[in-house]
Amino acid sequence: MNGKVYLVGAGPGDPELLTLKALRALREADVVLHDELVGHEILSLIAATAGTHNVGKRCGQQRITQDEINALMVNHAVKGLTVVRLKAGDPLIFGRAGEEIEALRRAQIAFEIVPGITAALGAAAAAQVPLTHRHLASRVVFLPGHRAVGASHDSQPLIARDTTLVLYMPGDDYGGISRRLRATGLDAMTPCAVISQATTVTQQIQETTVGQLMEAAPLPAPCVLIIGAVARFATQALSPRLATGELANCWAQL
Repeated sequence: MNGKVYLVGAGPGDPELLTLKALRALREADVVLHDELVGHEILSLIAATAGTHNVGKRCGQQRITQDEINALMVNHAVKGLTVVRLKAGDPLIFGRAGEEIEALRRAQIAFEIVPGITAALGAAAAAQVPLTHRHLASRVVFLPGHRAVGASHDSQPLIARDTTLVLYMPGDDYGGISRRLRATGLDAMTPCAVISQATTVTQQIQETTVGQLMEAAPLPAPCVLIIGAVARFATQALSPRLATGELANCWAQL
């Protein structure tokens, strides 16, 4: 009898933002295939008996292809194992879950999706930025900083004055991003906020504008760039977190 695969969201980085269902999946897994960006604090919650494999891709480099990841999920499940495909953020937002769903369905492998807090929501919350606002923003658009080969980069139809844009993994070409945004008609004074390593103890927040973005120093990845009137709410405030030992005790009591 085949096993089962769980596509699990690890959230934006802070282990306290992991869902209880995700925690249970990590504790019950026989095999965990995790992204590069999943932090050690979350990886430490995996059952000691589980096999763990880093199948991540970062900064344009990859040690394994998506087809190989798909094959690993299927092959482990065929052996009757419980497999967790652990993804940073949410599996359904720029997590290539669609390709993995197709592979699992072709192989007739049972699977379940366990959502996580996506980077945009984690970064906005940590920087205290409301992505929507009754007077400023009535819509939110998520865009990837890096697209598949051949994909269109035309975002002009998506941009309106009452739109908040959230750019995932913008890279370090802030000048190019600034020029493309200005070319769509965005005012140079439109507020921006770059949030680096959101919700972690190494989080950094840089407030700027579309026009001044090209002068901003790139921050360490992973980053999220929030663009729009609501970005002026950005602050360096970060809620205090439990110490690692306290966190482990909390999980143990659940």
